Amino acid sequence: MKLVRVGQPGAERPGVVDRDGRVRDLSAVIGNIGPDELAPAALARLAAIDPATLPLVEGARHGVPWTGIGKIIAIGLNYADHAAEAGMPLPAEPIVFLKANSSLNGPNDAVMLPFGSEKSDWEVELGVVIGTTARNVSKAQALEHVAGYCVVNDVSEREFQIERGGTWDKGKGCDTFCPVGPWLVTRDEVPEPQNLAMWLDVNGQRMQKGSTATMVFDVATVVSYVSRFMTLLPGDLIATGTPPGVGMGFKPPRYLRAGDTMRLGIAGLGEQTQQVVPYGER
Repeated sequence: MKLVRVGQPGAERPGVVDRDGRVRDLSAVIGNIGPDELAPAALARLAAIDPATLPLVEGARHGVPWTGIGKIIAIGLNYADHAAEAGMPLPAEPIVFLKANSSLNGPNDAVMLPFGSEKSDWEVELGVVIGTTARNVSKAQALEHVAGYCVVNDVSEREFQIERGGTWDKGKGCDTFCPVGPWLVTRDEVPEPQNLAMWLDVNGQRMQKGSTATMVFDVATVVSYVSRFMTLLPGDLIATGTPPGVGMGFKPPRYLRAGDTMRLGIAGLGEQTQQVVPYGER
């Protein structure tokens, strides 16, 4: 099942994608798609509905596919070849940082360069959506706590992240720096999360091409590991790292400029397209 929220910012309504790729309106069934709707029983009730019985929605903007995201956790250097291009050692344990909730953005909304940015970069990532509370869970049980998966662009300002002291967070949490969607694809439709092709283009040029098969720490390991240090709640989002091909890995580095277009996707999870705009033009 592919769940969506469509409409203008702050007025999105819930929907489901039918077998022909069309959005169907769920407003008469549920008020929204949030933490309560991500529980297994709630998802089962939605899956039992025939989308053909629901009204079509055409031409609407896609927002973040669910609401009520308590926190955004991200994993750094989780692809060996990306760590190499960044000139950083392979981590012995997952590198965990947070992205600000204020960075959330619709999958096709503009990405705004932050004030003073010279080194904003792209990162296609597999997003993991938590469906049931996970606290110190084993790797064997970790995926039972996952509601589904999505595409995330972990946009990153490298100077803020690396050169300005402190942690990575201030280069990761800028406004619009976390486009999510277009869909939340439920776990039953993604039986092999470690075998998903992923890619990202800038201005039509392929920059990233990889697969979740090359993760250092797989999804189950990541969910289990993070749950040791913080309780994962329904609606929480984990961005699991990016394959090689980010801008800072080029020689010389290549960074985003106003007017650039990013297009990215993951097999079975949909595609995003974002126009890059200057500060103040969100």
